[in-house]
Amino acid sequence: MKTLYYGGSIRTMAGNGRVEALLVEDGRVAAAGTWEQLRPLARGAETVNLDGRALLPAFLDAHSHFSGAAHAMLQADLTQATDFAGIGRAFADFLAQNKVPEGQWVVGRGYDPTVLAEGCDPTRGVLDRISTAHPLLAVHQSGHMGVFNTRALELLGVTADTPAPAGGMIGKENGKLTGYMEENAFLQYQQRVPPPAPDDLLDACRRAQQLYASHGITTVQEGMLPADLFGLYHALLERDMLRLDVVAYAGMDALDAALGAFPQAVRRYDRHFKLGGCKLFLDGSPQARTAWLRAPYQHAADGCCGYPAMEDSALRQALETAYQRRMQPLVHCNGDAAAAQLLRVVDEAERAHPDFGSLRPVMIHAQLLAPDQMDEVARLGIIPSFFIAHVYRWGDVHLRNLGGKRAAHLSAAGSALRRGLPFTFHQDTPVLPPDMLHSLWCAVTRRTAGGVTLGEDERIPAADALRAVTANAARQYFEEGQKGTLQPGKAADLVLLDADPLAVPPDRLRDIRVLQTVKDGQTVFRA
Repeated sequence: MKTLYYGGSIRTMAGNGRVEALLVEDGRVAAAGTWEQLRPLARGAETVNLDGRALLPAFLDAHSHFSGAAHAMLQADLTQATDFAGIGRAFADFLAQNKVPEGQWVVGRGYDPTVLAEGCDPTRGVLDRISTAHPLLAVHQSGHMGVFNTRALELLGVTADTPAPAGGMIGKENGKLTGYMEENAFLQYQQRVPPPAPDDLLDACRRAQQLYASHGITTVQEGMLPADLFGLYHALLERDMLRLDVVAYAGMDALDAALGAFPQAVRRYDRHFKLGGCKLFLDGSPQARTAWLRAPYQHAADGCCGYPAMEDSALRQALETAYQRRMQPLVHCNGDAAAAQLLRVVDEAERAHPDFGSLRPVMIHAQLLAPDQMDEVARLGIIPSFFIAHVYRWGDVHLRNLGGKRAAHLSAAGSALRRGLPFTFHQDTPVLPPDMLHSLWCAVTRRTAGGVTLGEDERIPAADALRAVTANAARQYFEEGQKGTLQPGKAADLVLLDADPLAVPPDRLRDIRVLQTVKDGQTVFRA
Protein backbone atom coordinates (compact mmCIF):
# COMPACT_ATOMS: atom_id res chain seq x y z
CA MET A 1 0.00 0.00 0.00
CA LYS A 2 1.36 3.41 -1.02
CA THR A 3 0.35 6.91 0.00
CA LEU A 4 1.75 10.13 -1.47
CA TYR A 5 1.37 13.30 0.58
CA TYR A 6 1.80 16.69 -1.08
CA GLY A 7 0.41 20.21 -1.20
CA GLY A 8 1.28 21.38 2.30
CA SER A 9 4.10 22.08 4.71
CA ILE A 10 5.93 18.77 5.22
CA ARG A 11 8.48 19.13 8.01
CA THR A 12 10.89 16.17 8.13
CA MET A 13 12.88 17.45 11.14
CA ALA A 14 16.00 16.28 9.28
CA GLY A 15 18.38 17.86 6.79
CA ASN A 16 16.89 21.04 5.35
CA GLY A 17 13.76 20.21 7.30
CA ARG A 18 11.09 20.71 4.61
CA VAL A 19 10.07 18.82 1.48
CA GLU A 20 7.30 19.11 -1.11
CA ALA A 21 6.16 15.48 -1.02
CA LEU A 22 6.38 12.35 1.10
CA LEU A 23 5.84 8.78 -0.07
CA VAL A 24 4.78 6.11 2.42
CA GLU A 25 4.80 2.42 1.52
CA ASP A 26 3.98 -0.58 3.72
CA GLY A 27 4.17 1.41 6.92
CA ARG A 28 7.53 3.04 6.22
CA VAL A 29 8.71 6.28 4.69
CA ALA A 30 9.75 5.32 1.16
CA ALA A 31 10.94 8.70 -0.11
CA ALA A 32 10.92 12.41 0.67
CA GLY A 33 11.68 15.17 -1.83
CA THR A 34 10.20 17.32 -4.54
CA TRP A 35 6.91 16.59 -6.29
CA GLU A 36 8.81 15.92 -9.53
CA GLN A 37 11.15 13.43 -7.83
CA LEU A 38 8.42 11.45 -6.14
CA ARG A 39 5.70 11.45 -8.80
CA PRO A 40 7.33 8.68 -10.90
CA LEU A 41 7.70 6.52 -7.76
CA ALA A 42 4.08 6.88 -6.74
CA ARG A 43 2.29 4.93 -9.47
CA GLY A 44 -0.70 3.20 -7.91
CA ALA A 45 -0.44 5.26 -4.72
CA GLU A 46 -3.29 6.96 -2.91
CA THR A 47 -2.65 10.68 -3.16
CA VAL A 48 -3.39 12.99 -0.25
CA ASN A 49 -3.51 16.73 -0.90
CA LEU A 50 -2.69 18.43 2.39
CA ASP A 51 -4.43 21.63 1.26
CA GLY A 52 -1.79 23.80 2.93
CA ARG A 53 -1.85 21.98 6.24
CA ALA A 54 1.27 20.62 7.99
CA LEU A 55 2.60 17.05 8.10
CA LEU A 56 5.28 16.20 10.69
CA PRO A 57 6.81 13.19 12.42
CA ALA A 58 4.41 11.97 15.10
CA PHE A 59 5.26 13.07 18.63
CA LEU A 60 6.99 10.79 21.14
CA ASP A 61 5.97 10.97 24.79
CA ALA A 62 9.25 11.20 26.70
CA HIS A 63 7.68 10.49 30.09
CA SER A 64 4.23 9.59 31.34
CA HIS A 65 2.36 6.74 32.98
CA PHE A 66 0.23 4.95 30.39
CA SER A 67 -1.51 2.72 32.90
CA GLY A 68 -2.04 5.78 35.11
CA ALA A 69 -3.80 7.52 32.23
CA ALA A 70 -6.01 4.44 31.86
CA HIS A 71 -6.75 4.26 35.58
CA ALA A 72 -7.63 7.97 35.56
CA MET A 73 -10.51 7.19 33.21
CA LEU A 74 -12.01 5.03 35.96
CA GLN A 75 -11.59 7.61 38.73
CA ALA A 76 -13.40 10.68 40.02
CA ASP A 77 -12.04 13.81 38.34
CA LEU A 78 -10.99 16.33 41.00
CA THR A 79 -9.07 18.63 38.65
CA GLN A 80 -11.84 21.24 38.46
CA ALA A 81 -12.39 21.48 42.24
CA THR A 82 -11.71 24.93 43.67
CA ASP A 83 -12.54 24.09 47.29
CA PHE A 84 -13.19 21.11 49.57
CA ALA A 85 -16.89 21.24 48.69
CA GLY A 86 -15.95 20.80 45.03
CA ILE A 87 -13.91 17.72 45.90
CA GLY A 88 -16.95 16.38 47.74
CA ARG A 89 -19.25 17.01 44.77
CA ALA A 90 -16.87 15.28 42.36
CA PHE A 91 -16.71 12.17 44.56
CA ALA A 92 -20.48 12.21 45.18
CA ASP A 93 -21.24 12.51 41.46
CA PHE A 94 -18.89 9.62 40.69
CA LEU A 95 -20.44 7.42 43.38
CA ALA A 96 -23.96 8.14 42.10
CA GLN A 97 -23.25 7.86 38.37
CA ASN A 98 -21.38 4.57 38.76
CA LYS A 99 -23.66 3.13 41.47
CA VAL A 100 -20.59 2.14 43.48
CA PRO A 101 -21.51 -0.49 46.10
CA GLU A 102 -20.54 0.07 49.74
CA GLY A 103 -17.09 -1.25 50.61
CA GLN A 104 -15.66 -0.70 47.11
CA TRP A 105 -12.64 1.60 46.79
CA VAL A 106 -13.05 4.92 44.98
CA VAL A 107 -10.07 6.99 43.86
CA GLY A 108 -10.27 10.66 42.91
CA ARG A 109 -7.44 12.19 40.93
CA GLY A 110 -5.94 15.60 40.49
CA TYR A 111 -6.84 17.89 43.38
CA ASP A 112 -4.51 20.89 43.53
CA PRO A 113 -4.16 22.75 46.85
CA THR A 114 -2.67 25.76 45.05
CA VAL A 115 -6.12 26.50 43.55
CA LEU A 116 -8.29 25.36 46.46
CA ALA A 117 -9.93 28.18 48.44
CA GLU A 118 -8.68 26.57 51.67
CA GLY A 119 -5.09 26.72 50.37
CA CYS A 120 -4.15 23.29 51.74
CA ASP A 121 -4.67 19.56 51.26
CA PRO A 122 -7.97 18.05 52.41
CA THR A 123 -7.98 15.72 55.43
CA ARG A 124 -9.55 12.38 56.15
CA GLY A 125 -12.34 14.30 57.90
CA VAL A 126 -13.20 16.04 54.62
CA LEU A 127 -13.36 12.67 52.86
CA ASP A 128 -15.30 11.06 55.72
CA ARG A 129 -18.06 13.60 55.14
CA ILE A 130 -18.37 12.22 51.60
CA SER A 131 -18.56 8.58 52.68
CA THR A 132 -17.60 6.35 55.58
CA ALA A 133 -18.96 3.27 53.79
CA HIS A 134 -16.49 3.52 50.90
CA PRO A 135 -12.70 3.60 51.24
CA LEU A 136 -11.69 6.83 49.48
CA LEU A 137 -8.38 8.12 48.17
CA ALA A 138 -7.86 11.65 46.82
CA VAL A 139 -4.66 11.90 44.77
CA HIS A 140 -2.75 15.19 44.51
CA GLN A 141 -2.24 16.41 40.94
CA SER A 142 1.49 15.73 41.17
CA GLY A 143 0.83 12.05 41.91
CA HIS A 144 3.32 12.26 44.79
CA MET A 145 0.89 12.61 47.65
CA GLY A 146 -2.71 12.08 48.60
CA VAL A 147 -5.32 11.71 51.31
CA PHE A 148 -7.10 8.56 52.56
CA ASN A 149 -10.36 8.57 54.47
CA THR A 150 -10.77 6.68 57.76
CA ARG A 151 -12.21 3.56 56.12
CA ALA A 152 -9.28 3.39 53.71
CA LEU A 153 -6.72 3.77 56.49
CA GLU A 154 -8.41 0.97 58.43
CA LEU A 155 -8.30 -1.39 55.45
CA LEU A 156 -4.64 -0.55 54.84
CA GLY A 157 -3.80 -1.17 58.50
CA VAL A 158 -2.37 2.31 59.01
CA THR A 159 -2.54 3.66 62.57
CA ALA A 160 -1.02 6.60 64.41
CA ASP A 161 1.84 4.27 65.38
CA THR A 162 2.65 3.22 61.80
CA PRO A 163 6.17 4.43 60.92
CA ALA A 164 6.73 6.24 57.63
CA PRO A 165 9.27 4.71 55.26
CA ALA A 166 12.45 6.61 54.46
CA GLY A 167 11.80 9.38 51.97
CA GLY A 168 8.12 9.62 52.89
CA MET A 169 5.72 11.09 55.43
CA ILE A 170 2.47 9.98 57.12
CA GLY A 171 0.57 13.05 58.30
CA LYS A 172 -0.35 13.36 61.97
CA GLU A 173 -1.78 16.16 64.08
CA ASN A 174 -1.95 16.00 67.87
CA GLY A 175 -0.98 12.33 67.61
CA LYS A 176 -3.83 11.46 65.23
CA LEU A 177 -3.74 10.57 61.54
CA THR A 178 -4.77 13.36 59.16
CA GLY A 179 -5.11 10.94 56.25
CA TYR A 180 -2.41 12.75 54.29
CA MET A 181 0.69 10.93 53.03
CA GLU A 182 3.49 11.98 50.72
CA GLU A 183 6.28 10.55 48.59
CA ASN A 184 7.46 7.02 49.51
CA ALA A 185 4.75 6.56 52.15
CA PHE A 186 2.00 7.55 49.74
CA LEU A 187 3.39 5.48 46.86
CA GLN A 188 3.71 2.43 49.11
CA TYR A 189 0.10 2.51 50.29
CA GLN A 190 -1.33 3.63 46.96
CA GLN A 191 0.03 0.43 45.41
CA ARG A 192 -2.09 -1.56 47.86
CA VAL A 193 -5.36 -0.06 46.63
CA PRO A 194 -7.23 -2.84 44.76
CA PRO A 195 -7.16 -2.45 40.96
CA PRO A 196 -10.28 -2.00 38.82
CA ALA A 197 -12.01 -5.00 37.22
CA PRO A 198 -9.75 -6.43 34.46
CA ASP A 199 -12.16 -5.84 31.57
CA ASP A 200 -12.82 -2.27 32.72
CA LEU A 201 -9.11 -1.56 32.84
CA LEU A 202 -8.47 -3.07 29.42
CA ASP A 203 -11.19 -0.89 27.93
CA ALA A 204 -9.66 2.12 29.69
CA CYS A 205 -6.31 1.26 28.08
CA ARG A 206 -8.01 1.34 24.69
CA ARG A 207 -9.43 4.77 25.47
CA ALA A 208 -6.10 6.00 26.85
CA GLN A 209 -4.43 5.15 23.53
CA GLN A 210 -7.05 7.25 21.79
CA LEU A 211 -6.27 10.13 24.14
CA TYR A 212 -2.56 10.05 23.29
CA ALA A 213 -3.24 9.61 19.58
CA SER A 214 -5.62 12.60 19.62
CA HIS A 215 -2.59 14.69 20.62
CA GLY A 216 -0.44 13.33 17.77
CA ILE A 217 1.50 10.86 19.93
CA THR A 218 2.37 7.37 18.67
CA THR A 219 5.03 6.34 21.22
CA VAL A 220 3.95 6.34 24.87
CA GLN A 221 5.77 5.63 28.13
CA GLU A 222 4.90 3.46 31.11
CA GLY A 223 7.07 5.48 33.46
CA MET A 224 6.88 3.11 36.43
CA LEU A 225 6.17 -0.60 35.92
CA PRO A 226 5.70 -2.47 39.22
CA ALA A 227 5.15 -6.22 39.34
CA ASP A 228 1.42 -5.83 39.90
CA LEU A 229 1.06 -4.36 36.38
CA PHE A 230 2.63 -7.37 34.67
CA GLY A 231 -0.76 -9.07 34.35
CA LEU A 232 -2.28 -6.03 32.65
CA TYR A 233 0.46 -5.94 30.04
CA HIS A 234 0.32 -9.66 29.45
CA ALA A 235 -3.42 -9.29 28.80
CA LEU A 236 -2.86 -6.36 26.44
CA LEU A 237 -0.28 -8.38 24.49
CA GLU A 238 -2.32 -11.59 24.43
CA ARG A 239 -5.35 -9.68 23.07
CA ASP A 240 -3.19 -7.64 20.66
CA MET A 241 -4.68 -4.43 22.05
CA LEU A 242 -1.70 -2.09 21.72
CA ARG A 243 -1.91 0.17 18.67
CA LEU A 244 0.69 2.64 19.88
CA ASP A 245 4.24 1.75 20.96
CA VAL A 246 4.63 1.60 24.75
CA VAL A 247 8.07 1.76 26.38
CA ALA A 248 8.07 0.57 30.02
CA TYR A 249 10.52 1.26 32.85
CA ALA A 250 10.41 -1.26 35.69
CA GLY A 251 10.76 -0.25 39.31
CA MET A 252 14.16 -1.32 40.60
CA ASP A 253 12.59 -3.87 42.93
CA ALA A 254 10.77 -5.41 39.95
CA LEU A 255 13.51 -5.17 37.31
CA ASP A 256 14.71 -8.77 37.31
CA ALA A 257 11.13 -10.04 37.50
CA ALA A 258 10.23 -7.84 34.51
CA LEU A 259 13.17 -9.17 32.51
CA GLY A 260 11.87 -12.68 33.17
CA ALA A 261 8.23 -11.80 32.55
CA PHE A 262 8.79 -10.11 29.17
CA PRO A 263 11.85 -11.79 27.63
CA GLN A 264 10.79 -10.99 24.06
CA ALA A 265 10.41 -7.28 24.86
CA VAL A 266 13.79 -6.49 26.41
CA ARG A 267 15.08 -3.42 24.55
CA ARG A 268 12.93 -4.34 21.52
CA TYR A 269 9.24 -4.25 20.65
CA ASP A 270 7.01 -7.25 21.09
CA ARG A 271 3.51 -6.44 19.80
CA HIS A 272 4.17 -2.71 20.40
CA PHE A 273 5.55 -3.23 23.94
CA LYS A 274 9.19 -2.70 24.93
CA LEU A 275 10.94 -2.96 28.29
CA GLY A 276 13.23 0.03 27.98
CA GLY A 277 14.90 0.34 31.37
CA CYS A 278 14.42 0.94 35.08
CA LYS A 279 12.95 3.77 37.16
CA LEU A 280 14.34 5.49 40.26
CA PHE A 281 13.06 8.35 42.45
CA LEU A 282 15.43 10.84 44.09
CA ASP A 283 12.99 13.45 45.43
CA GLY A 284 9.49 14.89 45.25
CA SER A 285 7.54 17.79 43.79
CA PRO A 286 8.49 21.51 43.83
CA GLN A 287 4.92 22.82 43.97
CA ALA A 288 4.37 20.65 47.08
CA ARG A 289 7.77 21.73 48.49
CA THR A 290 9.06 18.14 48.64
CA ALA A 291 11.60 18.49 45.80
CA TRP A 292 15.13 18.41 47.27
CA LEU A 293 16.86 21.79 46.97
CA ARG A 294 20.36 23.08 47.66
CA ALA A 295 18.91 26.18 49.39
CA PRO A 296 15.67 26.52 51.39
CA TYR A 297 12.30 27.25 49.91
CA GLN A 298 11.25 30.90 49.94
CA HIS A 299 9.99 32.02 53.36
CA ALA A 300 10.66 28.60 54.91
CA ALA A 301 10.95 29.46 58.60
CA ASP A 302 12.23 25.97 59.35
CA GLY A 303 14.85 26.13 56.57
CA CYS A 304 13.02 23.44 54.62
CA CYS A 305 14.88 22.23 51.52
CA GLY A 306 12.65 19.23 50.79
CA TYR A 307 14.30 15.86 51.23
CA PRO A 308 15.93 12.98 49.34
CA ALA A 309 14.19 9.71 48.51
CA MET A 310 17.38 7.60 48.27
CA GLU A 311 20.76 7.51 49.97
CA ASP A 312 23.86 7.67 47.79
CA SER A 313 24.63 4.05 48.59
CA ALA A 314 21.22 2.88 47.37
CA LEU A 315 21.50 4.98 44.20
CA ARG A 316 25.00 3.66 43.62
CA GLN A 317 23.75 0.06 43.85
CA ALA A 318 20.76 0.80 41.60
CA LEU A 319 22.95 2.28 38.87
CA GLU A 320 25.32 -0.68 39.15
CA THR A 321 22.37 -3.02 38.66
CA ALA A 322 21.19 -0.99 35.66
CA TYR A 323 24.68 -1.23 34.15
CA GLN A 324 24.94 -4.97 34.73
CA ARG A 325 21.52 -5.53 33.12
CA ARG A 326 22.26 -3.01 30.34
CA MET A 327 19.03 -1.18 31.14
CA GLN A 328 18.58 2.58 30.76
CA PRO A 329 18.08 4.34 34.12
CA LEU A 330 15.20 6.82 34.16
CA VAL A 331 15.72 8.96 37.26
CA HIS A 332 13.13 11.28 38.79
CA CYS A 333 14.91 14.51 39.84
CA ASN A 334 13.09 17.78 40.42
CA GLY A 335 15.33 19.74 42.79
CA ASP A 336 18.90 20.90 42.21
CA ALA A 337 20.11 18.92 45.24
CA ALA A 338 18.60 15.76 43.74
CA ALA A 339 20.26 16.65 40.43
CA ALA A 340 23.59 17.09 42.25
CA GLN A 341 23.18 13.65 43.82
CA LEU A 342 22.54 12.05 40.44
CA LEU A 343 25.50 13.84 38.85
CA ARG A 344 27.78 12.79 41.71
CA VAL A 345 26.82 9.11 41.59
CA VAL A 346 26.74 8.88 37.77
CA ASP A 347 30.25 10.34 37.77
CA GLU A 348 31.31 7.51 40.11
CA ALA A 349 29.59 4.97 37.83
CA GLU A 350 31.38 6.33 34.76
CA ARG A 351 34.74 6.17 36.48
CA ALA A 352 34.03 2.53 37.36
CA HIS A 353 32.55 1.76 33.92
CA PRO A 354 33.80 4.09 31.17
CA ASP A 355 30.94 2.99 28.88
CA PHE A 356 28.22 3.72 31.45
CA GLY A 357 27.13 6.74 29.40
CA SER A 358 26.10 4.38 26.60
CA LEU A 359 22.99 3.65 28.69
CA ARG A 360 21.89 7.26 28.06
CA PRO A 361 20.63 7.92 31.61
CA VAL A 362 17.62 10.24 31.69
CA MET A 363 16.94 12.92 34.31
CA ILE A 364 13.15 13.07 34.45
CA HIS A 365 11.53 16.46 35.14
CA ALA A 366 14.87 18.25 35.78
CA GLN A 367 12.78 21.24 36.78
CA LEU A 368 15.35 22.92 38.99
CA LEU A 369 18.44 21.59 37.29
CA ALA A 370 20.50 24.76 37.51
CA PRO A 371 22.56 26.41 34.75
CA ASP A 372 25.75 25.81 36.77
CA GLN A 373 25.03 22.04 36.61
CA MET A 374 24.47 21.87 32.85
CA ASP A 375 28.10 21.39 31.83
CA GLU A 376 28.34 18.35 34.09
CA VAL A 377 25.10 16.96 32.62
CA ALA A 378 26.61 17.33 29.16
CA ARG A 379 29.92 15.73 30.19
CA LEU A 380 28.18 12.72 31.70
CA GLY A 381 25.85 12.21 28.73
CA ILE A 382 22.68 12.57 30.79
CA ILE A 383 19.51 13.48 28.88
CA PRO A 384 17.31 15.99 30.72
CA SER A 385 13.58 15.60 30.06
CA PHE A 386 11.84 18.80 31.14
CA PHE A 387 8.29 19.01 32.46
CA ILE A 388 8.04 22.31 30.59
CA ALA A 389 4.28 22.69 31.07
CA HIS A 390 4.99 23.52 34.74
CA VAL A 391 5.93 27.00 33.54
CA TYR A 392 2.29 27.73 32.73
CA ARG A 393 0.45 25.44 35.16
CA TRP A 394 2.45 26.13 38.35
CA GLY A 395 4.83 28.92 37.37
CA ASP A 396 3.17 31.43 39.68
CA VAL A 397 3.34 28.93 42.56
CA HIS A 398 7.04 28.39 41.86
CA LEU A 399 7.63 32.14 42.03
CA ARG A 400 6.16 32.10 45.55
CA ASN A 401 7.99 28.92 46.58
CA LEU A 402 11.37 29.68 45.04
CA GLY A 403 11.66 33.41 44.44
CA GLY A 404 12.17 35.07 41.08
CA LYS A 405 15.83 34.16 40.50
CA ARG A 406 15.43 30.40 40.91
CA ALA A 407 11.99 30.24 39.32
CA ALA A 408 13.34 31.98 36.21
CA HIS A 409 15.42 28.87 35.48
CA LEU A 410 12.59 26.37 35.94
CA SER A 411 12.89 23.74 33.18
CA ALA A 412 15.92 25.57 31.83
CA ALA A 413 15.64 24.56 28.17
CA GLY A 414 17.45 27.67 26.97
CA SER A 415 20.48 26.88 29.11
CA ALA A 416 20.44 23.29 27.86
CA LEU A 417 20.16 24.41 24.23
CA ARG A 418 23.14 26.74 24.55
CA ARG A 419 25.23 23.77 25.72
CA GLY A 420 24.07 21.48 22.94
CA LEU A 421 22.17 19.13 25.25
CA PRO A 422 19.61 16.91 23.46
CA PHE A 423 16.72 17.53 25.88
CA THR A 424 13.13 16.31 25.61
CA PHE A 425 9.71 17.47 26.89
CA HIS A 426 6.88 15.57 28.59
CA GLN A 427 3.59 16.12 30.46
CA ASP A 428 3.81 13.29 33.03
CA THR A 429 0.27 12.20 32.11
CA PRO A 430 -2.05 11.72 33.98
CA VAL A 431 -0.63 14.69 35.93
CA LEU A 432 -1.43 16.84 32.88
CA PRO A 433 -3.01 15.89 29.53
CA PRO A 434 -0.48 14.70 26.90
CA ASP A 435 -0.76 17.97 24.95
CA MET A 436 2.52 18.36 23.07
CA LEU A 437 1.48 21.55 21.28
CA HIS A 438 0.74 23.25 24.58
CA SER A 439 4.20 22.18 25.78
CA LEU A 440 5.75 23.73 22.66
CA TRP A 441 3.90 26.97 23.48
CA CYS A 442 5.22 26.84 27.06
CA ALA A 443 8.81 26.40 25.86
CA VAL A 444 8.62 29.22 23.33
CA THR A 445 6.70 31.81 25.40
CA ARG A 446 7.46 30.72 29.02
CA ARG A 447 4.28 32.45 30.15
CA THR A 448 2.65 31.55 33.46
CA ALA A 449 -1.09 31.31 34.02
CA GLY A 450 -0.84 34.72 35.69
CA GLY A 451 0.74 36.25 32.58
CA VAL A 452 4.32 36.49 33.88
CA THR A 453 7.21 35.67 31.53
CA LEU A 454 9.27 33.23 33.56
CA GLY A 455 12.89 33.57 32.50
CA GLU A 456 13.24 35.18 29.07
CA ASP A 457 16.71 33.66 28.66
CA GLU A 458 15.22 30.18 28.92
CA ARG A 459 12.84 30.66 25.98
CA ILE A 460 13.74 28.64 22.89
CA PRO A 461 12.81 28.76 19.19
CA ALA A 462 9.86 26.67 18.03
CA ALA A 463 12.10 24.47 15.86
CA ASP A 464 14.15 23.42 18.89
CA ALA A 465 11.01 22.82 20.93
CA LEU A 466 9.67 20.63 18.14
CA ARG A 467 12.91 18.63 18.04
CA ALA A 468 12.46 17.93 21.76
CA VAL A 469 9.28 15.94 21.08
CA THR A 470 10.41 14.29 17.84
CA ALA A 471 14.06 13.66 16.98
CA ASN A 472 15.43 14.12 20.51
CA ALA A 473 12.73 11.97 22.06
CA ALA A 474 13.48 9.21 19.56
CA ARG A 475 17.14 9.38 20.59
CA GLN A 476 16.14 9.14 24.27
CA TYR A 477 14.51 5.79 23.41
CA PHE A 478 17.49 4.59 21.30
CA GLU A 479 15.11 4.77 18.32
CA GLU A 480 16.69 7.56 16.29
CA GLY A 481 17.17 5.06 13.44
CA GLN A 482 13.45 4.30 13.37
CA LYS A 483 11.49 7.38 14.46
CA GLY A 484 11.58 11.09 15.11
CA THR A 485 12.26 12.31 11.55
CA LEU A 486 10.63 11.64 8.18
CA GLN A 487 13.42 9.90 6.31
CA PRO A 488 13.41 6.88 3.99
CA GLY A 489 13.32 3.59 5.90
CA LYS A 490 11.86 5.05 9.09
CA ALA A 491 8.42 4.25 10.47
CA ALA A 492 5.54 6.13 8.90
CA ASP A 493 4.50 7.66 12.22
CA LEU A 494 2.93 10.97 11.19
CA VAL A 495 0.82 13.79 12.58
CA LEU A 496 -1.30 16.08 10.41
CA LEU A 497 -1.86 19.55 11.91
CA ASP A 498 -4.13 22.38 10.79
CA ALA A 499 -1.18 24.80 10.84
CA ASP A 500 2.60 24.65 10.65
CA PRO A 501 4.18 25.13 14.14
CA LEU A 502 7.21 26.72 12.52
CA ALA A 503 5.20 29.26 10.53
CA VAL A 504 2.74 30.67 13.08
CA PRO A 505 3.29 33.37 15.74
CA PRO A 506 4.38 31.89 19.10
CA ASP A 507 1.03 32.66 20.73
CA ARG A 508 -0.73 30.49 18.14
CA LEU A 509 1.18 27.31 18.96
CA ARG A 510 -1.22 26.07 21.63
CA ASP A 511 -4.21 26.67 19.33
CA ILE A 512 -2.98 24.32 16.59
CA ARG A 513 -5.26 21.28 16.20
CA VAL A 514 -4.30 17.67 15.50
CA LEU A 515 -6.35 16.49 12.53
CA GLN A 516 -4.95 13.01 12.01
CA THR A 517 -2.40 10.68 13.59
CA VAL A 518 -0.81 7.82 11.64
CA LYS A 519 1.07 4.87 13.18
CA ASP A 520 3.08 2.62 10.86
CA GLY A 521 1.11 3.97 7.93
CA GLN A 522 -2.31 3.33 9.51
CA THR A 523 -4.63 6.03 10.83
CA VAL A 524 -5.09 5.73 14.61
CA PHE A 525 -6.88 9.05 15.11
CA ARG A 526 -8.89 11.38 12.91
CA ALA A 527 -10.61 14.53 14.17
